[in-house]
Amino acid sequence: MDFRQLNYFVAVAEELSFSRAAVRLNMSQPPLSQQIKLLEDDLGVGLFNRTRRSVELTHAGSLFYEQATAILKQYANAKELCAWTTDGKAGKLRIAFTASVPIFEEFSLLIQGFRHAYPHIEMDLLHLSTGEQLLALDADEIDVGFLRPSLDFRIPSFIEAFDLWHDELMLATAVTHDEARDGTAVNLNDLSKEDFILFPQALGCGLFEHITTITARAGFSPRIVQEVRENSTTLALVAAGLGISIVPSTYVYTKPPGVVFKKISGSATESKIVMASSRNREMASLRLFLDYARAHRKPCAPASLIESAAHKIPEPDTPCLSP
Repeated sequence: MDFRQLNYFVAVAEELSFSRAAVRLNMSQPPLSQQIKLLEDDLGVGLFNRTRRSVELTHAGSLFYEQATAILKQYANAKELCAWTTDGKAGKLRIAFTASVPIFEEFSLLIQGFRHAYPHIEMDLLHLSTGEQLLALDADEIDVGFLRPSLDFRIPSFIEAFDLWHDELMLATAVTHDEARDGTAVNLNDLSKEDFILFPQALGCGLFEHITTITARAGFSPRIVQEVRENSTTLALVAAGLGISIVPSTYVYTKPPGVVFKKISGSATESKIVMASSRNREMASLRLFLDYARAHRKPCAPASLIESAAHKIPEPDTPCLSP
């Protein structure tokens, strides 16, 4: 049995006439009848009751018709998908992101929009630190990454990178902390004696490296009393008064009660989200994703939208907080 015989059978089953089916298939009737007979011999059952006046499906023929049409439809879909892989409209993308990326509204809009535009491209989403993403790109374990690089980050030669969104690093402190009493920006030098809650350095975290770079420029190394892998936990411990932290301003949208965000003056606090892929990775669906992300990149809202007042939260339509 082959797909040709299935097509022959479906034509006869739908026309209930060998002569009309032969016309539909653009062939003569004798070879059509011969192919149906070979199919019946292969299956070991009769598919049609034939008389001089009529052709009817047997019970076995009716059941086989349902399966035959499903098989032919699946085969047609498979052929279409194979054709789409050539121009990238079908396939699979492995996408990694740092913890703060999903908080950007633009990220969810990007994923949602791309899925709508290319519904046959499957996306596997994975949370990895910036350092882990660079290793995964080099090892061909992911196709594209959304990184938050350190202040002195230099793009490796094997990476193709594009700046997507920006925000800024801000001080996060408990509402009961002395620094929370006024709305003025804090100078980083004034934090040298504080206890810090930060990401572990071992995670290859670009945020950690950025923080330690600006504190070193301010003349001190942060005294880390607690290492935390999730920023939501960081803010919860800050609210409990266990220490202060420096976090991306994007986290103003997840700020728990009892936490105040303050701008940091006199330091290189601008941070960014970078979309990265391997230059050695040639895949049509990946190129479609990269081009889509560039074409649909939205400009960031001005930094003035972050207010240094202790309990002020920006409106939800301005998730990108620095030019």
